[in-house]
Amino acid sequence: MIQATGGEPAKALTVGLLGPLLVSMAGRPAELPAGRVRTLLAVLAMSPGLMVSADRLATALWGEDPPGDARANVRTNVRRLRRVLGAGLVETRRGGYVLGIGAAQVDALQMVRLLEEAAAAPDRATERARLVQALALWRGTPFDGVRSDWLEQTQAPRLQERYLAGLERRIDLDLADGSGVELAAVLGELTGRYPLRESLWVRLLVVLERAGRPAEALERYEAVRVRLAEELGADPGAELQRVHADLLAGRPPGLPGGAPAVAARVVPRQLPADTDAFTGRDAALSTLDRLLDEQDESRPRPVVVSAIAGTAGIGKTALAVHWAHRVADRFPDGQLYVNLRGFDPSGSPMAPAEAVQGFLDALQVPPQGIPASLEAQAGLYRSLLAGRRMLVLLDNARDAGQVAPLLPGAPGCLVLVTSRNQLPGLVAAAGAHPVALDLLRRDEAVELLARRLGHERVTGDPDATEELVTWCAGLPLALAIVAARAATHPEFPLAALAGQLREARGGLDGFDAGDTATDARAVFSWSYRALGAPAARLFRLLGLHPGPDVTGAAAASLAGRPLAQVRPLLAELARAHLVTEHVPGRYAFHDLLRAYAGELAHTGDTGSDRRAATHRLLDHYLHTAHGADLLLYRHGEAIALAAPKPGVAAERLSDHDQAMAWFTAERRVLLAAIEQAARGGFDRHACQLAWTLFVFLHRRGHWQDRAATQHAALDAARRLGDRGAQARAHRHLGFAYAELGRYQDAQLHLGRALELSVDAGDPAGEAWTQHFRDLVLGMQGRNADALDAAERALRLFEATGDRVGQAIALTDVGWYHGRLGHHQQALAFCGEALRLHQELDNRSYQAHTWSCLGDTHHHLGGHAQAIACYRQALELFREFGDRYGEASTLAQLGASHYAAGDSGAARQAWRRAWELLDGLDPSAADQIRTLLHQLDASAAAAFPARLEAAG
Repeated sequence: MIQATGGEPAKALTVGLLGPLLVSMAGRPAELPAGRVRTLLAVLAMSPGLMVSADRLATALWGEDPPGDARANVRTNVRRLRRVLGAGLVETRRGGYVLGIGAAQVDALQMVRLLEEAAAAPDRATERARLVQALALWRGTPFDGVRSDWLEQTQAPRLQERYLAGLERRIDLDLADGSGVELAAVLGELTGRYPLRESLWVRLLVVLERAGRPAEALERYEAVRVRLAEELGADPGAELQRVHADLLAGRPPGLPGGAPAVAARVVPRQLPADTDAFTGRDAALSTLDRLLDEQDESRPRPVVVSAIAGTAGIGKTALAVHWAHRVADRFPDGQLYVNLRGFDPSGSPMAPAEAVQGFLDALQVPPQGIPASLEAQAGLYRSLLAGRRMLVLLDNARDAGQVAPLLPGAPGCLVLVTSRNQLPGLVAAAGAHPVALDLLRRDEAVELLARRLGHERVTGDPDATEELVTWCAGLPLALAIVAARAATHPEFPLAALAGQLREARGGLDGFDAGDTATDARAVFSWSYRALGAPAARLFRLLGLHPGPDVTGAAAASLAGRPLAQVRPLLAELARAHLVTEHVPGRYAFHDLLRAYAGELAHTGDTGSDRRAATHRLLDHYLHTAHGADLLLYRHGEAIALAAPKPGVAAERLSDHDQAMAWFTAERRVLLAAIEQAARGGFDRHACQLAWTLFVFLHRRGHWQDRAATQHAALDAARRLGDRGAQARAHRHLGFAYAELGRYQDAQLHLGRALELSVDAGDPAGEAWTQHFRDLVLGMQGRNADALDAAERALRLFEATGDRVGQAIALTDVGWYHGRLGHHQQALAFCGEALRLHQELDNRSYQAHTWSCLGDTHHHLGGHAQAIACYRQALELFREFGDRYGEASTLAQLGASHYAAGDSGAARQAWRRAWELLDGLDPSAADQIRTLLHQLDASAAAAFPARLEAAG
């Protein structure tokens, strides 16, 4: 129970915002006076228990130009609200007000919470139940009868989009279960009210076909095609076209899956290449075939392909990949693959969150569409796969916990999991079927050699063949290496090769333990001993690389040799099957070989040699990443690097596109390198590598990675005792948390960064911290507080003579003045910022500043000036390939054209914004469509009841 001031118990308050405003106290309706008191309550209720600044309240109540003393007017309305609710429910805080209720007492927030629980639900029944609860709360247009441009333009569209997405997901559950034919009338009504929401049309066409009305479905498609052409000048999206093609061909159209529009268009084909030399495993293949046939007749279950006693190199992946290729045509919606690195020698298995994000990337979910928590990410992943026929191969899993978040939740998909463990937990919890692999039989091993070397050569010397098979102990990986050695030297008799293997095994006392794994080491040692000395040294040093793969340039730095000398050595290792060039220019180990190489490095190289090689490797990644980061953005906070060690071959990148491509290809390696640096006592490298990744991870939306790397940097900086590096890590970690929506954590870290900078007498660090504070406060809508932080940053940048920082802070100060309705100040500050950005050639911030100027002119009614500014911003955003900046500016440009009376130009700008966002950010694209068509959201008010009747 909320306690009022003075200890008087406050009456329970509930607020209904999903339709006309409803207020009740202790279950009885409470009447609020008409006017801005209703708006005040609605705004406070959207942030229950949190302080809402007086400036935000003023903006919500009166728009960008509040009359007179805005704060005094807010206080007047607060007093009027307290007369109805009681003084204890609306608490005054410094700078703002708090409504003392919980989120469960506000229907809009309850709906959002229930929809999030549905997305993360462990099963379909729970998901359906949460959706029903959420949708039942909707009564019509959010904030109906509440006058506020801020609520109407920002909060209402978001709630409407969440509601419609929940409706579509509920429909998808019915369709996936084979029911829902009776939804045709409901979907017909919805498409009439939302005629350009293509995701609804997809579902309507599927339902009509199921109802035996394909001709009507074709007529409906033609109607929406014509309307899209007339109003948007665009063709239907790929998903609608696919359903149309299915209808024309007489095929049942596939289910939509309830995913963002872009996700339905993607058919990932991620399976690794199959091998022509695959042999044997007839029993395992038959078992898998039988399980698939049974799956087609009942609810699909995941299948575990497991090796006995965790033996590595026994062919788990080869079997899974070979069988997956055999049955791929039965999964028309695609195949997903990930190596979970469960037994990587580095000891760092892939986190489930990284695997889920990789799958969401493969399904082309835009970065801003990926939720922050693993539970919500897994829920989105399950939603994307619902109703589809997809095969998912989870390779090299460590345990059931690593696998569980990656299992689809609906029929239609099949999962293969390979692991050295038998995964009894997965068998028990998910009904998985273990398929145990043993060593190859003698005849299968001989057949494998024959396929690789030719039958004549193998049968020509049966005794030598028998000895080779014996030494390999039926282990497929060992046999592959023996075959590679024999194929490389066709002139060698197999007897000679068998003799070499016999000698190699006898000469390695430490490997002679009498089991399968040590017999494999004997085979590896034989291939290793056949290498030239430089290639052997490179093989050992590659065991120090954190993985998962390595480029030629990184290998050259590791070895301390020129790249021209290292390329032939990598080719020699590849010919011996000791490494694999799995994509051009990138080399990988089997993890058993990586462990073996690491053992050799610790027995064949001194500790100082190993540390020097690791130092060179980390220098390679640090200096290449630093150069790449400067190509992405060269005007940020600078750090000084120590000179690289002799022999480091840092890669030279020439432009922005090359830098992005390099970061994208090396992201997993760089994350592993930060962990390696932190474990190995290279704390300076850990700090600075995290810093170089900051911009890239931000632009690609890898929020979790950014937070993790900054945590590692903070720990390393503490070990170094470097207070400046600690402040920088706190600063960057705070901003990373803000991107994840964790504002309280963000403010804690930014506060600590500020304390460290002040204590160290570091005004530059203090300035950058204030800059990040203003960004985070702005993200929270605390514009007055953000302005104060931006002004503090500006004064500090001026004091330190940092002109780049001054220009950035001037832009921020101008922006927040504009947000607060101080448009003349906004023009002055942004104009000064633009001149300084141009002088410094900071073109990225020029674009943002032009956009700020356009926004200010628009609010002042100077639409011609606003249009000119937006066009300048557009040119720069297009130069950088910043699609989000371009789309946002186009949306603002359309608004200025519309306000100037040029509806044709407005339509053209909004249509281009929609084209950019369609497939990149479906939610934002829907908002652009709302601008184009001014859809009447209240028309959906009666839908939940009809849906319940239909379901």
